[in-house]
Amino acid sequence: MQKELAVVLLSAGMDSAVCASVASLNFRLALLHVQYGQRTALKELECFYKLCAYFQPEKNFVASAMFLKEIGASSLTDESKPIPEKEELSIPSTYVPFRNGIFLSIATAWAEAIGATRIFIGVNQIDFSGYPDCRESFLKAFNQAIQEGTKPETHIIIEAPLLHLSKKEIIQLGIQLKTPFELTWSCYQNTEVACGRCSSCKLRLKAFEEANLKDPIPYQL
Repeated sequence: MQKELAVVLLSAGMDSAVCASVASLNFRLALLHVQYGQRTALKELECFYKLCAYFQPEKNFVASAMFLKEIGASSLTDESKPIPEKEELSIPSTYVPFRNGIFLSIATAWAEAIGATRIFIGVNQIDFSGYPDCRESFLKAFNQAIQEGTKPETHIIIEAPLLHLSKKEIIQLGIQLKTPFELTWSCYQNTEVACGRCSSCKLRLKAFEEANLKDPIPYQL
């Protein structure tokens, strides 16, 4: 019996790559990448295609949400705003307004069009930057919106297998599933050698250290 098809949101970061590994255990893959005017867009796109070559999905799709750059309000898309290198007490400046909601909307549209029954997203609410659209309550609400806003015969469920894992546990799961971490990119500001100073780099480096492993990507540090 043929496996069902799942859309996986693949930013090309560490978490989304592990999420793709989890999805591949029980589903055929349709990998979705969104370009939204982020600073490291070209590097992320390069890594996405390398991950596609590794995972060999049935389908892949690069979508555009460039209006997020025009909307601004995030240091990821507005280069006049510095990328923070110290912890921020409130929601950090790297938060892109409703980004995951927009990405999940794109994923839902594509999933409905191609007959996928799952959408996998690598959000995490344990070791994360405090983004409101990474919370379990948000995903539950979005699952309800999918039910209300798609055809009666459409049955799509969002899965977030990393939601309650620490970054260390995510790395350990990735190692177990042979996720190619060397093909991923997490840095918010550099595209050749990771800065090691932004919040994303710090979370990643801390997790590899806690797992007693060396991160395979290069850093300035």
